[in-house]
Amino acid sequence: MKAVLFDLDGVLVDACEWHYEALNRALKDVVNYTIDRDSHEKIYNGIPTLTKLSILKEMGIIREEDFTKISDLKQWYTIQVINDFCTESVTKIALMKLLKAEGYKLGCVTNSIRKTAELMLERSGILEYMDILITNEDSVNHKPHPEQYIQALVFLNTLPKNAIIVEDSPKGLQAARLTGSRVFQVKNSTEVTKELFKDKL
Repeated sequence: MKAVLFDLDGVLVDACEWHYEALNRALKDVVNYTIDRDSHEKIYNGIPTLTKLSILKEMGIIREEDFTKISDLKQWYTIQVINDFCTESVTKIALMKLLKAEGYKLGCVTNSIRKTAELMLERSGILEYMDILITNEDSVNHKPHPEQYIQALVFLNTLPKNAIIVEDSPKGLQAARLTGSRVFQVKNSTEVTKELFKDKL
C-alpha cells in the first residue's frame, strides 16, 4: 500500500494565524497577557496548546490552575476563527482527487485537537478524502517525535519507503524524517498543489 500523509497547519490550511489569534484572545481574557508574533513563530508554532501553556507556566506568566480555562477559551476562539475564515480549497480538492486516482491512501497528522482538525478539513472540502486523521489526542508523544506518523503508517498498512510526508515546520519535518519516509518540505499551504507532486509519484 502507498500513502501520502499531510501535516495540517501550514500544509493543508494556513491555520497558524488562527491559532495565534485564538491563544492570544484566551490569554488576554484570563491573565491579560499576549505572545508577540516573533516569539510565537520561534517557540510556540506547531506544538499542542497544553505544551504552550506549560512553557508559559515555566516563565511564570500563568499558573497551572489557569490551564483548563485558557485551553477551553482558546478552543472556543479557534472554532470561531475557523468558521469565519476557513473556506473550500479548490486546489487541495484537485490534489486529493489526483492522489486517489493514482492509488494513494491519504492521511492527515496534526498536533491540533480532533474537533478543530476535523472542522478545518471539512470546511476546506478535503475531509472526505482522508483515510486516517491522527491528532494530538491519539498519541502519547507529539511532533517532533515520530509516533503520530508511525501510527498513521501502521493504520494504512504502509511501509515508510512507500510513503510521502508533506510538512512545513521544523518539528514536523524532524518527526517525518525519523520515520524513514520520503519528505516533501513546503513553506506554506500555497505550495501544496498538484505541481508539488509532478513527476514524483
